[in-house]
Amino acid sequence: MLEKLVPHDTVFAQGPFMSHEARYNLIHLIGERQEGATCFKTVDGRMIYAQSHGHPAWLWLSDDVRSEERCMIMKELAHRIQRTVLPGITGDPKTVKMFAEIYSEASGLPYHTRMMMEAYVCPEVNRPVGVQGSLRLASRQDIEVIAAFLAGFSEGAYGVVVDPASQVPAAEQMVEAGGLYVWMVPGKPVSMANIAHRSPRHARINAVYTPPEERHKGFASALVAEMCAVVMRENLEPMLYEDLMNPASNKVYKNIGFVECGTIAAIGFGQS
Repeated sequence: MLEKLVPHDTVFAQGPFMSHEARYNLIHLIGERQEGATCFKTVDGRMIYAQSHGHPAWLWLSDDVRSEERCMIMKELAHRIQRTVLPGITGDPKTVKMFAEIYSEASGLPYHTRMMMEAYVCPEVNRPVGVQGSLRLASRQDIEVIAAFLAGFSEGAYGVVVDPASQVPAAEQMVEAGGLYVWMVPGKPVSMANIAHRSPRHARINAVYTPPEERHKGFASALVAEMCAVVMRENLEPMLYEDLMNPASNKVYKNIGFVECGTIAAIGFGQS
């Protein structure tokens, strides 16, 4: 019933997955970069499982798969990955909970919900009015500032305090990739955001961060709105994920023009 998912697999262009692909955008990225990854699909293309080595997997299952068949697919999948280290599973809350129960019973590992996220797409952007500053692509001259922003992002998003100096390699990598933008007021960057990946129909934005002293001035809203305009000129639709426990950020994205396209649950295995 299961077979290997290959890079640029035809399943990505089929109706069942395309109707949900913004919500499952990360599956595109894992499917493209399969070195060390574990990727499967059902023969009929109604299930996709994709896991980068050492990272939580993503699981998509078509809505028209009946309950009995869902259970069979989950059991076969759990059997196929029994020798794989699986830190967690991400996808539709009901689907990943069913898989987590089956996998937990087979592996003896407890499971817990790590995060609930909302996936958003932006069909039409609303630029905020009257915000000082302008958009600029980040460059090597911004490395030190970007490293400090990444340290702040780590603490704010994950509660993990890191030394800004330790984030210099990540800052360099993001700048070199060419998707990192900053919002500039005279003389300095005051906010950042990143176009992390472009799939055939979407561009995913992440790493949105403004330091505390520059917040509530509209900088992040203006930055993300202008990045959405950049993406739209490429005939792609902007998308992003946001933690549902962060209502302020969710409100900001909705004001820019992002609309909800589905909740995603991130479940972890092992001790919380």
